Amino acid sequence: MGYKLGILDQSPIFSEETAEEALQATVQLAQKAEEWGYNRFWVSEHHQSLDLAGSSPEVLISYLLAKTSSIKIGSGGVMLQHYSPYKVAENFKVLSSLASGRVELGVGKAPGGFSLSTNALQYGGAGSDITFNERFKTLQKFISDQLPERHSLFGAKALPEPKKNPPVYLLGASKNSARLAAEQRANFVFARFLNGNDDVLQEAVSEYRSIYPQGEFALAIAAFAAKTQAEAEKEADDYKIYKLQLESGRSISVQSLEQIELFQSQTDESFEVKEQEVELLAGSTDSIKKELDRLADTFPINSFILHTPIQDRKKRFESFELLGQLTAPVLERA
Repeated sequence: MGYKLGILDQSPIFSEETAEEALQATVQLAQKAEEWGYNRFWVSEHHQSLDLAGSSPEVLISYLLAKTSSIKIGSGGVMLQHYSPYKVAENFKVLSSLASGRVELGVGKAPGGFSLSTNALQYGGAGSDITFNERFKTLQKFISDQLPERHSLFGAKALPEPKKNPPVYLLGASKNSARLAAEQRANFVFARFLNGNDDVLQEAVSEYRSIYPQGEFALAIAAFAAKTQAEAEKEADDYKIYKLQLESGRSISVQSLEQIELFQSQTDESFEVKEQEVELLAGSTDSIKKELDRLADTFPINSFILHTPIQDRKKRFESFELLGQLTAPVLERA
């Protein structure tokens, strides 16, 4: 039995590049991903980032749909805490009406940026005291047109009504997030590139499937492939991530010292910085296949989304091409 592979692309802006070039590279990668046989291509949402150009997934998704013909295009994800669930539902129902069966709505809990961009996103908005859980539940009701009569917004409908509603995916890295997705009959993507603890993954899988066994549980992993194991491991050695532990108890993960400085300039809250080991799967195509097989058989999981945070566009592109050899139905596990 084969497993499906997808790509998460954050539209990285590499050295000597412009944001325009980064976005055009995303378009090219989506077209190649379709050619290589990937099942889905997702784009992310980051704000006020000099390293990532993808700040508006809905806009980028619409362009990618027009530039491809069959691959599923989605968000990884829309940062729902900033937005009206009603408007998010409308956006994705319009997209689904334009490209039936090809649109996927991934929803994230993180802010996607630091204090200033978060304040700017929520400036002038209403209902900011509504919790994320309530926003997510309401979004699900608007997508399925099942808002209960007791709800204060009952009677409001998110239109247009497409032939096929977009499937909803919650992105998370904990048992609690998996439970929320399952309770709302949504699919779930566990971000293993943020939490590589297999015990936590097992708890999330068990919790999700005990509540919603028919839902899709996918795994997002950081992966980099090269022609040889040594070449891949050497490149991966340069990848680091930093965890900021705030005085309030919150924690934020960033990928560079520059991002730490930017965060510090936007907050008065004290914090500690810890360099964090990241679960980056690096190696030859064969070695990565073995690890995907292990994960697929252990949990079990039949859908992976690959995130490749390597700071070299050519090597990153070649990695996705190499891993495209593992796409279903080409790949059959022994």
